[in-house]
Amino acid sequence: MIKDFSMPKNFLWGGAIAANQAEGASEVNGKGMSLADVHKLYPDKTNEEIQAIQHKGMTKRQVEENITDKEGYYPKRHGIDFYHSYPQDLKLLSEMGFKTFRTSIDWTRIFPTGDEEKPNEAGLKYYDNLIDKISELGMEPIITMLHYETPINITLKYGGWNNRDVIPLFVKYGKTLLERYQRKVKYWIIINQINLIQFEPFNSTAICYDQVDNYLEAKYQAVHNQFVASAEIVKFAKQLNSTLKLGTMVADSTTYPFSCKPEDVILALERNRMQYFYTDVQLRGAYPQYALNYFKENKINLKIQESDLKLLKNNTMDFMALSYYYSQMVNSEKNDMNSLTTESNPYLKSNPWGWGVDPLGLYNTLSQYWDRYQKPIMIAENGFGMYDKISADGKIHDQYRISYLAEHIAAMKRAIYNGANIFAYCAWGPIDIVSCSSAQMGKRYGFIYVDLDDEGHGSGKRIRKDSFNWYKHVITTNGAEL
Repeated sequence: MIKDFSMPKNFLWGGAIAANQAEGASEVNGKGMSLADVHKLYPDKTNEEIQAIQHKGMTKRQVEENITDKEGYYPKRHGIDFYHSYPQDLKLLSEMGFKTFRTSIDWTRIFPTGDEEKPNEAGLKYYDNLIDKISELGMEPIITMLHYETPINITLKYGGWNNRDVIPLFVKYGKTLLERYQRKVKYWIIINQINLIQFEPFNSTAICYDQVDNYLEAKYQAVHNQFVASAEIVKFAKQLNSTLKLGTMVADSTTYPFSCKPEDVILALERNRMQYFYTDVQLRGAYPQYALNYFKENKINLKIQESDLKLLKNNTMDFMALSYYYSQMVNSEKNDMNSLTTESNPYLKSNPWGWGVDPLGLYNTLSQYWDRYQKPIMIAENGFGMYDKISADGKIHDQYRISYLAEHIAAMKRAIYNGANIFAYCAWGPIDIVSCSSAQMGKRYGFIYVDLDDEGHGSGKRIRKDSFNWYKHVITTNGAEL
C-alpha cells in the first residue's frame, strides 16, 4: 500500500448490534414474542453440538414447548437490558468517537404478532427516543428492519416466510418505519444476512422443518418472498423520500478451492455463484441462469409471479452490506453444493468456535463484490468472539481482539486503495451482547465488557477493555494508526 494513502474523510467508523441480542425487556410495553425469544441456552452441550442444532432448525412442537417452558433459560429475552441502559451504553460508544451505530428495530415491538392492523405506539416511541439519542451523540443511525426478529406468530399461524401472505405484513411494517423515521434515518438494511438459509434456517425463514415436505424448496421460496417484500419497500421509499438509502445484507459465505485441482476450483466457483445469487437478484434485478439451473436440478419449484420479476428489476438496492468473520474452503472429494460442507484451512488459526482468522479473506471478498457490482459497500459486521477474562488488575487485556481487528481493517483499507467504495465499518458487538448462534454471553465481541454470565447472573457493570482505547485511537486517526 502506498504511504500517502488515506481513508475517505467522512468514513463512518462505528459498531453494530441487534435488538434481539441486546434489548431484553421481552414483555415490556406490549412487545410480542419473536423467533429469538424461543432460543434456549444449552449449557451442557459443546460448541459443535450447539452449532448443529442451529443448522438443523426447529420443529413446531419445539417452538410451542419453548414458548411455555418455565425451566429453561432463554438469554435473548433478557439481553444486556439495552432497552433501559441505552443512554449510558451509547455514551460509552460516543466516548470512543463512533461516527455511526447500527442496530435493528424489533418487529414485535411495532406489530407484536405481525398481523395487527395498527402499530404499537409504545414501541414506536421507544425507537423515537433511541434514534434521537444516537443522533444526539453525533452518530449516524443505521437501522436494520429485520434481524431475526420475525414474530413467532408468523411461524405458528402462517408457516413462516414461504407463505406469500407474509409479504404484505412485512411491507406494512417497513412502510410504518420509513414513514415514522424518514427524517431521522438515512441508511436502512432491510433484511440481515438474507443468505443464511442453510446456516440459520429458522432464524432466516421462520419455518419449522416439519411444517413442509421439501425444506430446501421452502427455504428458497422464503428468500424469494423476502426479495419481493424488500423490493416493495424500496419502491415505497423512493416515492416517499429520494434521499433514503436502502441496502441488502449478506454474510460472506464464499469459499476458496482446497487445492489447484480443477475440480476443487470449479466447486468453489459454483458454490460462490450460489452465494452471489442473493446479491445478483437484489443489486442486478434478475434471477441469474445458474440459479435457475440449480433450482431445476434440485427439484426446487418456486412460485414466482410475472409481476415479481418486474418489481425486482425496477427496485434494486442502493448499497450492499456485508458481514465477515472467517473464510472457508471446499474439497471436491468431500464437499458438495451444501453450504454447510466445508474444510478447515491448515494455514489459519481459529477461535474456540472453529472460525479461521483470515484478514486476507476480507480483502478478497470485498474486492470480488466490488468488481462484480460497482455499488457502495458497508461492512455491517466484523469482529472476534472470544472468552474474555477479567485480570487481577480488574481489567480485560484483549490483545487478540486488537490484533484481529487491526489486520482486518488493514485489509479493508487495501480494498479501498484498490478502488472499492466502502463507506462504513461497523465492528460487531462493540458492547458485549448475547451470541446469536450459541445464545452464550461468554462468547464476547465487545470493546466494553458486560458483567453477566451465560445464565444472566452478574452485576451488569460495564468495563472498558484494552480494545476500547485502541479503537478510539483508530477512529481519531481515521484509520491511519492501527
